[in-house]
Amino acid sequence: MPVSGQGELSLQRIGATASVAHRPPLRLLLDRTAVLLLGTAVGAAIGWAFQAGSGASAAAVPAPPPISRIMVQSQGTAEAALMRQYAAPFQQLVRTVGAGQKVRVGVFGDSFGDGVWFGVAHQLPGSAGFDVVKYSQPATGFTRYKSLNLEQHAAEQLGDAPLDIAIISFGANDTQGIITPEGKYAKFMGPLWQQEVGGRIDRFVALMRRHHAMVYWVGLPRMGKESLDTDVTAINDFYAERVAKLGVPFIDTRPIASDAHGNFAPYLNDPKSGKRTLIRPADGVHMSMTGYLWITRGLTDRIRTYADAARTVAVAVDTDGSVAK
Repeated sequence: MPVSGQGELSLQRIGATASVAHRPPLRLLLDRTAVLLLGTAVGAAIGWAFQAGSGASAAAVPAPPPISRIMVQSQGTAEAALMRQYAAPFQQLVRTVGAGQKVRVGVFGDSFGDGVWFGVAHQLPGSAGFDVVKYSQPATGFTRYKSLNLEQHAAEQLGDAPLDIAIISFGANDTQGIITPEGKYAKFMGPLWQQEVGGRIDRFVALMRRHHAMVYWVGLPRMGKESLDTDVTAINDFYAERVAKLGVPFIDTRPIASDAHGNFAPYLNDPKSGKRTLIRPADGVHMSMTGYLWITRGLTDRIRTYADAARTVAVAVDTDGSVAK
């Protein structure tokens, strides 16, 4: 699945920690070998919450402390910030699976987000250890705060509960100007619009991260109507650039849901069976149920891989905080 964005864990290195023949205490082990691969390919060790000999199990460990000051000082300021962003979410995953709980995945968005939820929920079922929660709501967006403030609404939905994965997909309702809180009109995609809407996006992602979530953003496919497609293309480009600065992977659905020339296509050949398949309904905006499965397949594969890596780390911990043999 095409993506952009920075900062994901090196899963191969994480998995390899469980197979080392002579293992040091867990905190030292993970500080040295659990590597965060950022977009710049800078590796840095993950700070860990377990204390060797503390007697704490994975289920009982409190919130993680900051990454080692020495390690942070060894990297640039931007790199250090990304390290903090991606260390905490993985630790959250380890705590969740270590406690025997299901990986909690929240899907936020509009009516298109409803479809993204469908695709994710069907590919990450409860029987596989996932709990995919639909927080999306039709007819909402970052330009529609007069009808629903997304930041306040999501904060109320989440409460104090932790969240392992956050998937965000907005945009189809955002192709319009807005009135800023100061009462000024901001033209669609104008400087003031980008400043205000960009700030809302920044705060929304920050909310997800306060819940220790690993965040993904699912972009929109080509639209059937040319004028709408032009606006949605601008939305996609703006959101992709904005979230990239936050270190959030952007899932570009256009290559998956377009024909060989990159154009809107209601039917495409199934990549597995070759059968001609309806992937877009008549409205030219949303996906068919099969289409939602297609555009979320790569993302759900990545989430499963992360969950498996977290389980590998969790089972390597015994009750005295050292690596299990």
